[in-house]
Amino acid sequence: MAFVAGLGPVASSAFTGQRVGAAATCPAPAGACGLPSRRAAGTGAGATKAVISTPRPASTAPGVKIATPMTLTEKILAKAAERGSVRPGDNIWVNTDVLMTHDVCGPGTIGVFKREFGEDAKVWDTEKVVIIPDHYIFTEDVRANRNVDILRDFVNEQGIKYFYDITDRSDYKANPDYKGVCHVALAQEGHTRPGEVLFGTDSHTCNAGAFGQFATGIGNSDAGFVMGTGKLLLKVPATMRFVLNGVLPDYIMAKDLILQIIGDIGTAGATYRAMEFSGDVIDALSMEERQTLCNMAIEAGGKNGLIAADATTEAFLSGRTDRPYEIFHTDGKAATYADYTYDAATLEPVVAKPHSPDNKDLARNCAETRIDRVYIGSCTGGKTEDFLAAARILQGRKVCVPTFLVPATAKVAEDLQTVTMNGETLASIFRSAGCIDPAAPSCAACLGGPKDTFARINEPLVCVSTTNRNYPGRQGHSEGQIFLASPYTAAASAITGKVTDPRKVYDFNDVRRPSETLADRV
Repeated sequence: MAFVAGLGPVASSAFTGQRVGAAATCPAPAGACGLPSRRAAGTGAGATKAVISTPRPASTAPGVKIATPMTLTEKILAKAAERGSVRPGDNIWVNTDVLMTHDVCGPGTIGVFKREFGEDAKVWDTEKVVIIPDHYIFTEDVRANRNVDILRDFVNEQGIKYFYDITDRSDYKANPDYKGVCHVALAQEGHTRPGEVLFGTDSHTCNAGAFGQFATGIGNSDAGFVMGTGKLLLKVPATMRFVLNGVLPDYIMAKDLILQIIGDIGTAGATYRAMEFSGDVIDALSMEERQTLCNMAIEAGGKNGLIAADATTEAFLSGRTDRPYEIFHTDGKAATYADYTYDAATLEPVVAKPHSPDNKDLARNCAETRIDRVYIGSCTGGKTEDFLAAARILQGRKVCVPTFLVPATAKVAEDLQTVTMNGETLASIFRSAGCIDPAAPSCAACLGGPKDTFARINEPLVCVSTTNRNYPGRQGHSEGQIFLASPYTAAASAITGKVTDPRKVYDFNDVRRPSETLADRV
């Protein structure tokens, strides 16, 4: 795989996984596949060679006069700050278009808001605050349940329009407003619009950058301030651009792309930078796959991840929102902190080994690593297309380890029952393969949660997971080992009981078949 590390203002020497080089080799991690290992220099499988590249030109969006060439992130923030231009490092006050919070951080945010603005204070805009319970929902833990009660009381007090409530935990279908995982629900409900600023009390809020939106996670204190004022003081991040061109192999998904990138630059490689993804490969991705890519920008330390909106974006948003929005693109002469170019044709399925998202290795190198279970779900890997991909591998086959399925939202859960592949519903495919019946839509075990959380790792087990983090204790037990992988790799591993390159169990097409086209069409 070839990539370019064309760095900006800072001088450099040799690239070793940190930002210290303009052109060098990015090795794959060393060490045994079944155990945590530190990334080390080398020339083994997965090594990458630097090449020279020229950034793709982009147009300037209409409606805003640009004083100097700017990146996509800079243009959005300039608009939000009501300024003609901004530069990386500028501290600016930005106007917020959407503030999202959920059951984990919502009570804390509400507490800060009331403490600083007064018990009787009102939120700055009842239609721009979105509250989505999703993390610790289907549990008997009284403290977790109380968190949702606090959200409900606040919404009723404030008259907040967008609250996706759940009152009957015994049957999520009995709750017409309940949606599921906040990041996927935000997109499905039309809250993710190009050119806007979205803040959320969750680090994976950067998921919404897939829509050409500046979206980033903030803490309770910042969120409490935004709740009262609609503004936030923000430092403009410099942009790192990742250009992916060429023919994407049929066995590669967006999860492979982002794990490859994080493995190359490290979990601190994009600290407080905007990670902008572009190129022929990105242009061809569906909105769900783009969300997967942007979702994990935070795993590289990124302030935000984003993709310029296009016709695919507009088609997704059609019928979901009636609010006007503006599409921006990076100017051809805009300065970037670093540029990386990948030749997609050379990519292979990868995993992130325990216990870090940058502990990258090729899936085929881990073929002897036995696993105890597979988990397919979360905002990163529980969308309809993720399940379509898993079903593609599992149809007509059997799993040999417990395989847990958690749809991200109620809409995804419905799709499992209604979307068909080769005349068979996804739910039927998974049932015939021996998977555990899908859980109610939520974050479930992605963040561990109370011990009665569905699929929580309560023993020191080894799991292949489509989630976004594999730190110690992330899915429960502190000694559990999580291998992050694409739905293809997860499904293949469920069949063999080992970490498995999906090419070992499935004959893929010569030309990529996007996961969104796998469903039967009437």
